[in-house]
Amino acid sequence: MLTNNGTLVKQLERGVASFVGMEESIYVSNGTIALQLAIAALGLEGDIITTPFSYVATTNSILWQKCNPVFADIDEDSLNIDSKQIRNSITKKISAILATHVFGNPCNIEELEKIGNEFKIPIIYDGAHALGTLYKGKLLLDYGTISITSFHATKFFHTVEGGGVFSKDKLLLNKFRSLMNFGHSGTKTFEMAAINEKNSELHAAKISDFSFCNY
Repeated sequence: MLTNNGTLVKQLERGVASFVGMEESIYVSNGTIALQLAIAALGLEGDIITTPFSYVATTNSILWQKCNPVFADIDEDSLNIDSKQIRNSITKKISAILATHVFGNPCNIEELEKIGNEFKIPIIYDGAHALGTLYKGKLLLDYGTISITSFHATKFFHTVEGGGVFSKDKLLLNKFRSLMNFGHSGTKTFEMAAINEKNSELHAAKISDFSFCNY
């Protein structure tokens, strides 16, 4: 109960999902592993376009998954990855775009989604600082193939250590849950080689009530 989807972990996941406006969220041990497992869950290989202006965890997650970061320069005003530079970086080896909402400020969502649809590649958003950011009436983490956030102690909402994962793709989230729990597909069955990145009741107990967050 303390380490495997206990009551407080489930309560925190429901609260975060409701706050973001999605049906489901996943609570993991930190935001970096959320990015790594996003790459793994999507089965990405080859090159991933990303930003050179982000905390090192963004690039590290790509390298740890044996993919190659391809840096596209940033917009001088927003400091977010420049969609024009992304287009210039597209090759046949590109398997995804990993974009950071720098300081919680939104990327050019429309252009990135247009590029993703055009080249049939997923968009991963590193929203480590973006919990609570509104974009066109929706919480920013509602966008992308998969979005992650951080609940590290440096964030305004935190559980000392932790991270959150968001997607509208149920199958993708189910795969994510298996990847973070040794590959379990049942109590005694396993479907893949995976790792342990669950979070605990002790961390979830830090904050499990979202009633203070109102718009």
